[in-house]
Amino acid sequence: MDKTIAVIRGDGIGPEIVRQALLVLDRIADLFGHSFTYTDVDMGGCAIDKYGDPLPAAELEKCLASDSVLLGAVGGEKWNDVPGDMRPEKGLLRLRAGLGVYSNNRPAKIWKQLASASPLKESIVEKGIDFIIVRELTGGIYFGEHKTEGNTATDVLTYDESEIERIGRIGFETAMKRKKRLCSVEKSNVLDSSRLWKKVMHRLADEYREVELSDMLVDNCAMQIVKNPAQFDVIVTENMFGDILSDEASQITGSIGMIPSSSLGAGKRGLYEPIHGSAPDIAGKDLANPIGTILSAAMMLLYSFNMEAEASAIEKAVSEVLDAGWRTADIMPQETAEAVGCKLTGCSDMGRKILDKIEK
Repeated sequence: MDKTIAVIRGDGIGPEIVRQALLVLDRIADLFGHSFTYTDVDMGGCAIDKYGDPLPAAELEKCLASDSVLLGAVGGEKWNDVPGDMRPEKGLLRLRAGLGVYSNNRPAKIWKQLASASPLKESIVEKGIDFIIVRELTGGIYFGEHKTEGNTATDVLTYDESEIERIGRIGFETAMKRKKRLCSVEKSNVLDSSRLWKKVMHRLADEYREVELSDMLVDNCAMQIVKNPAQFDVIVTENMFGDILSDEASQITGSIGMIPSSSLGAGKRGLYEPIHGSAPDIAGKDLANPIGTILSAAMMLLYSFNMEAEASAIEKAVSEVLDAGWRTADIMPQETAEAVGCKLTGCSDMGRKILDKIEK
């Protein structure tokens, strides 16, 4: 199978972690008889430096001409003084809108090898952490009107029924493939947009009677994620709430560097990226954890290319490397690693070890 992948290496540690993911994809192509063609795309701070624009139209067109997009990370302090509408993150928002991806799916799963790295108590972790946050991606306050007049700043949060319905269906469909439990998270005791959200979700529930739907206010959900994460299977929520909750959920799994994500719309073309940032403080030092990016590539194989065996081969290789005791510094510091019999390694070596474990 021949596939074209738009590759956004981005800023900070982005090029390092993407390099390891591409090596993994090359190994998969060799083992399973595929052909992956990579098209480099400039986005984020590097595009600002090169073009004065975080995502020029020509670069977006490369993504639209691809079968899917693999992204490392964008942004950094270097571009903090860039005007708001031209910041690196604006390139990401425009990319999501241009691709028409409105559903961001972030798994929060603790690998058994990393149970001790979770900041939660052992009694909580041993109950299990394995849920998915389905986040609406192209609406809400991030895409509303933003303005500052004198000493007053305003950000507008808007949702219509169609936006809520399409992400709601993703939530229900995801729950149908798992344990058939869906938690809809909003702030309906305060916000009109959340009251509409709740109304639409309950209307959809009539079509998915096999799924157990529950409602939870976002502040309570933030508490419950650290108090009793085992209660969750699938969480569906709006853009800003999902942004915050998914970052919180990633931390209870042991390391933000382990978590992949997919962003999908109506078709098969998706945007795949680790959920962590560009970490400019360690860029170029070969310290970054490439696993989140490698697992994002695995998600791309599964969800966009229907390559289930290939995705499983990558996940199995990651698990075997963790079984062997290899860790990057974001997972645990040197002294902790030594105390529990683990060994620290860097970005390129971690990628190489995973590469060596991939087999058909």
